[in-house]
Amino acid sequence: MFADRAKIFIKSGKGGDGHVSFRRELYVPAGGPDGGNGGKGGDIIFEVDDGLNTLTDFRHVRKYIAKDGEQGGKRRCAGAGAEDLVIKVPEGTVIKEFESGKVIADMSGEHKREVILKGGKGGMGNMNYATSTMQAPKYAQPGQPGQELWVQLELKVIADVGLVGFPNVGKSTLLSRVSNARPKVANYHFTTLNPHLGVVDLDGGAGFVMADIPGLIEGASQGVGLGFDFLRHIERTKVLIHVVDAASTEGRDPVADIRAINGELENYNPELMKRPQVIAANKIDAIYHGDGEEDPVERLKKEFEPEGIPVYAISGVTGQGIKELLYGVYEKLKTLDRAPVIFEKEFDTDALRDVENLPYTVEKSDDGIFVVEGPRIEKMLGYTNLESEKGFVFFQNFLKENGILEELEQAGISEGDTVRMYGLEFDYYK
Repeated sequence: MFADRAKIFIKSGKGGDGHVSFRRELYVPAGGPDGGNGGKGGDIIFEVDDGLNTLTDFRHVRKYIAKDGEQGGKRRCAGAGAEDLVIKVPEGTVIKEFESGKVIADMSGEHKREVILKGGKGGMGNMNYATSTMQAPKYAQPGQPGQELWVQLELKVIADVGLVGFPNVGKSTLLSRVSNARPKVANYHFTTLNPHLGVVDLDGGAGFVMADIPGLIEGASQGVGLGFDFLRHIERTKVLIHVVDAASTEGRDPVADIRAINGELENYNPELMKRPQVIAANKIDAIYHGDGEEDPVERLKKEFEPEGIPVYAISGVTGQGIKELLYGVYEKLKTLDRAPVIFEKEFDTDALRDVENLPYTVEKSDDGIFVVEGPRIEKMLGYTNLESEKGFVFFQNFLKENGILEELEQAGISEGDTVRMYGLEFDYYK
């Protein structure tokens, strides 16, 4: 089964505790402290594996926990650091913080190996705390805790050109004819479930990567069917080819189809409408030229070429017009930056460790509003998207886990009272 999304739990290792011990040897009855330092906990590292092309493995294993560092020992012996836990993913995997949906890392392009969670530092043994006034310290530093996080993995295919269109318009047939891809081709009234990638080779060493994006349906941008899953793969493409059934073999209107798909693209991500588009008017071998009827290809040209969208008449069955389509697309690609689209980092996992140690205050102002502020709150708000449902759940959990809700109750807050945080105001309800 093809899988392009997975939710997993990751946790880096705890640092080993420092050790408390004293040197004890013959003729040295009162040796100094010799407790060693603890070892570092294992990091959580994501690494691209070119042999993978799905996230299926993550359906079976959902928790990834690195080992803890060893404790320090006697005679100044340091504890061993734990091995890092390396998680292999296919290229194109985007790692997101689950609650907020913000991007932690995009495993694409040059980003082949990323440390996502750092292991805790080992604690210092008592040998580090000896001073002229405290020559026998009986304490050591505990190891730093590891970091933990639920993350969403999303595989977004990396292709120069994306084929979009309603089911059964001939996208798979076109891809199999022009590339080395071999998708199953048949008269399905539903849709291909897997995105297929193919390399298109042109004369003179030119070429590009083309993806057959599974057939869209109206309502896809609202998540109808597998809409979100399909639209996700379009985000990296540079040029979109709308494949339409120009012969209307199933009674569909090709003009209405293109308008509907563009509407779904815009609803999902308005940036997609800025990508160059071309129209592949497919199945011209099946067009019936009746007396007085307008040629459907000419109708498409009149409708879309004034908008800067060229129309190519093709037949995936006979091969007619395909060469012109491919070279037209290649000319568009030559004017664009061919580097893959990389999603910018939005969530800094280092901030998770920093936030724990930052201060904050809870006070009731003269106008009866409860004010919560401080570096811990400011930093949390900086990486939380409160407009999303997941982000707001993350925000509520943060307030609870950090004891802020408890402090508000101790300050006398009641249901319906207002809480202010850096210009944001919320009504308090249990």
